[in-house]
Amino acid sequence: MHIFKDIYQYRELLKTNVKKDIRGRYKGSVLGVLWSFVNPLLQVVVYWIVFPYLMRGAMDNYLVYLITGIIPWNFFFSTVLGGTNAIKSNAGIIKKVYFPREILLLSQVASGLVNFMISCVIILAFCIGTGVGVSAHIIFVPVIALVESLLVLGLILILGSVNVYVQDIEQIMSFILNMLLYGTPIIYSLDWFAGSNVVLVSLINLNPMTTVINSYRDVFLYHQWPDFSRLGLVFLLDILLLMIGYAIFKKLEKGFAEKL
Repeated sequence: MHIFKDIYQYRELLKTNVKKDIRGRYKGSVLGVLWSFVNPLLQVVVYWIVFPYLMRGAMDNYLVYLITGIIPWNFFFSTVLGGTNAIKSNAGIIKKVYFPREILLLSQVASGLVNFMISCVIILAFCIGTGVGVSAHIIFVPVIALVESLLVLGLILILGSVNVYVQDIEQIMSFILNMLLYGTPIIYSLDWFAGSNVVLVSLINLNPMTTVINSYRDVFLYHQWPDFSRLGLVFLLDILLLMIGYAIFKKLEKGFAEKL
């Protein structure tokens, strides 16, 4: 309960950090927040050109399938990398002023979530523009986003604190996340491997981001409720990860000022 009291007490600092993180993403750029729309669109165009025969002819509405995977993945990817570096990049203020260090990580998740919700406008535009349409099932988007946010927070509590002591974590995580992109059904469908490679499908299904991405597709593309049993398991994993991550964070936090 102590952490919740601290965060509430420093809520204005949290709000300020969220605003700073959002502005910092596009500081000095001409398009500013429009990059929230341009970046995923450019990625979609690239995959749309590179994989014209792999998926487009194999499934309906591949464009919507693609964008409902890329935008949630970008939220995960950018926030995990940003959170991994959050403590180190704020070394100056950590050495000078006391505040709950967790705020630096919470602000990364919160700003990433705001950016993601803005980007969801693109998904809705593609759903309407391609004729897929929109259904009442999208009311569960915030729930899925919360599950994804808690997953990210649990990860960066560990990665952000360990990165202070092990300088290679950023590079290692960048490599792992780039590989994990292909271990998540974003540009391909698991149906392609059904019956031919059971082990591979099983491994991909163990990836919590597979459940998260599939849940977004359920509500946006397929107009159905997400698989609550699998989403519930990811939520339980989030809670476990948060408990472990927070314990590691508090253990390593004592040496932040010295190591930084």
